[in-house]
Amino acid sequence: MTIQNIITEIENFAPLAYQEEYDNCGLLTGDANAEATGVLLTLDCIESVVDEAIENKCNLIIAHHPIIFSGLKKITGNTYVERTIIKAIKNNIAIYAAHTNVDNVSNGVNFKIAEKLGLINLKILAPKLNLLKKLVTYVPATHHQKVLDALFESGCGNIGNYQNCSFNLEGTGTFMGNESSKPFIGTPNNLSTEKEIRIETIFEAYKEKAVLTALLSAHPYEEVAFDVYALANKLNTVGSGLVGELKTELNEDDFLKLVKKSLKSDCLKYTQKRGKFVKKVALCGGSGSFLLKNAINAKVDAFVTSDFKYHEFFDADQKLLLIDAGHYETEQFTPEIFYSIVQNKFPTFAIRLSKIKTNPVNYFL
Repeated sequence: MTIQNIITEIENFAPLAYQEEYDNCGLLTGDANAEATGVLLTLDCIESVVDEAIENKCNLIIAHHPIIFSGLKKITGNTYVERTIIKAIKNNIAIYAAHTNVDNVSNGVNFKIAEKLGLINLKILAPKLNLLKKLVTYVPATHHQKVLDALFESGCGNIGNYQNCSFNLEGTGTFMGNESSKPFIGTPNNLSTEKEIRIETIFEAYKEKAVLTALLSAHPYEEVAFDVYALANKLNTVGSGLVGELKTELNEDDFLKLVKKSLKSDCLKYTQKRGKFVKKVALCGGSGSFLLKNAINAKVDAFVTSDFKYHEFFDADQKLLLIDAGHYETEQFTPEIFYSIVQNKFPTFAIRLSKIKTNPVNYFL
């Protein structure tokens, strides 16, 4: 088994197309074609984690946070980033990062936090726009099902909890090939009329190449007529943050205790209590201040995230209970997601969760 085999499974779960523009997900060091000897899963890839990989004979580290986030102009060992990269390369260790793409997908980082808090009725807080496209094509009735099946197999027709979604309309197609044509139906230089079916179906934009390949392979015509439209619709299964509900409402003190215990937080920062019960909750692993307005508009009782600045706490404006539980604390369970992906596909492969607590923040209690 190669490193690429493992990467493929991670990217099937969280496509790189769903990372934010500023991010740097993917393979950062190493040879994807090398044989995989073991994988170490971590939130952060730092020097001590590379040492742990060496000790356990793991030549692949999968981390949530990219150790290379912005461009490196020099690699001389003067910073922890440079030292980590040098050590990984010297020891033939590949480093792979799955960051905001895992934040944004269903069953990703935020769903793991929701699981720890016991939330139900989950949905994305801020679904992404412009991630969908529509395919329209025309196929002879005799090949309609064959083409439709090929499109569904390539990834078309998925809408929320539904799959194999399409719209089909019968009509009449006309065409006349020249002397160089080799029509599937009819003869060159003669007008042909054929009963055809118009197929409409949607797909996630990053799948376009696979979709068109499937269409052209399954379609019988020499020249296939099709249109691809960009859609402005939200993709409700991909986006930032999450909204859910507690099975039983809690007073604010009990909810704070739940967050502290569930996220293993040494310290919580929060806004003034409102004297109300908490039932509906928004959350975002890592830095989630950009979602405060979304949380307020969703009319949640509490918003759990991290990295709020002093003045940003005022912006909660008594409209919800804002809780800053810590960046590490809200994302520390992410390696569990990687573990499930790899173990489900490769149950006998050597997988290790890092034992190193990489949190750079300490609290004096």
